[in-house]
Amino acid sequence: MASTPQDEVRDPSHEPSGQHAHDHSHGSDPSGRHSHGHSHGHSYEHSHGHSHDHHGHHHDHAPEVTADSERRVKLAMYLTGGFMLAEVVGGLVAGSLALLADAGHMLSDTVSLALAWGAFRLGHRAATRKLTFGYARFQVLAAFVNGLTLLVIGAAIVVAAIKRLWLPSEVLAGPMLAIAVLGLVVNIVAFRILHQGDQDNLNLRGAVLHVMGDLLGSVAAIVASLIIMTTGWNQADPLLSVLAAVLILRGAWSLVKRSAHTLLEGTPEQLDHADIQAGILALEGVESVHDLHLWGLTPQSPIASLHVVVAATSVPGDVLERVQAYLRDGHDISHVTVQLEGEACLQGCVTR
Repeated sequence: MASTPQDEVRDPSHEPSGQHAHDHSHGSDPSGRHSHGHSHGHSYEHSHGHSHDHHGHHHDHAPEVTADSERRVKLAMYLTGGFMLAEVVGGLVAGSLALLADAGHMLSDTVSLALAWGAFRLGHRAATRKLTFGYARFQVLAAFVNGLTLLVIGAAIVVAAIKRLWLPSEVLAGPMLAIAVLGLVVNIVAFRILHQGDQDNLNLRGAVLHVMGDLLGSVAAIVASLIIMTTGWNQADPLLSVLAAVLILRGAWSLVKRSAHTLLEGTPEQLDHADIQAGILALEGVESVHDLHLWGLTPQSPIASLHVVVAATSVPGDVLERVQAYLRDGHDISHVTVQLEGEACLQGCVTR
């Protein structure tokens, strides 16, 4: 995790304290199913306390992937892969750019769905000493790769369509229409299979966008074939291909931005950094808050780390429990690392 300096927020209503207290709340188990608090009071003597957080909130470093999610991705992969072969043959026979573009996109879908399924499977692996967070982040990486692939495919379709506009060729609208209709049916089935899954999961979202791109390509091919059959205007094929490509590019860019945000340890979209910092500062016994970092292995598994300066009259262990409860119950953050500090640490610790 890249550490970035945070402005210290201090509550002037609390009296300064010379006491120095440190606390760390860690998910020491690779599964992350519980956290530990360690409180060390420093003056001229030391006291040690332990706070264990067991409230039925389970935070796994492995991705929240069910057998149902894997089954959906695997089935969609078989559907798109099988029909991709039919579209390649049909596109070559009919001479349709729309069909060939859609077939190329479906080939990418088959690969991307295989990547998504592999990420789900890999995510089941337990954490290791070298990969202490496990393999959950592989889902986000797969989504990022899929987004980049969609950008490349969309751009390639636009380039090919522009060339076809300048050098038009005859399109066999009949075979093009028949295969496009079948492709639309397959894409609708695959889309429904995936869309009923967890849309907050970036990996699954990437798979959905790929299939949605196929669906749009099939619609474009159907409309283009009907126009060509009724008017003979062959330019409808590349023009509608461009329209489908633009829609694909839009979804791909959104996926790339969201996955890159997570890979760069960005604050999860559902969390407000300023609001959380203010909420912690308002807790009893909290003198100030600094170095608050919010990120996540995936958008669905947020993590927090922060430094809290404890008021002189407060018990560090009690403050720790309040901070943990606030983050867990108020913001669904169960993996929390808290360092408790005394007033003497303000000048030396905040500037990091």
